[in-house]
Amino acid sequence: MARFEVPEVDLATMGQQVNTADFFFELGITYSVGRGVTTDRVAAHKWFNLAAARGNIDAVRYRQELSSEMSKTEVVEAQRQAREYLSLH
Repeated sequence: MARFEVPEVDLATMGQQVNTADFFFELGITYSVGRGVTTDRVAAHKWFNLAAARGNIDAVRYRQELSSEMSKTEVVEAQRQAREYLSLH
């Protein structure tokens, strides 16, 4: 199966097709394991948070597991970024 990576900066130009729980969940996985990008727990948490908000049950669990490895400051930043994303999109 072919795989393509989407840098965050390109998300805004892709429209509605990226505003799905599954797409956000995949971005969370991408950033949590460093699949083609530098591992980034804050970005991963942000995407899992957005996926969970759109109903992805797995994202809730992944976000909780990731939170246990993060500082409070990192979690707060991830939540801030998620809110910012929602306000812009």
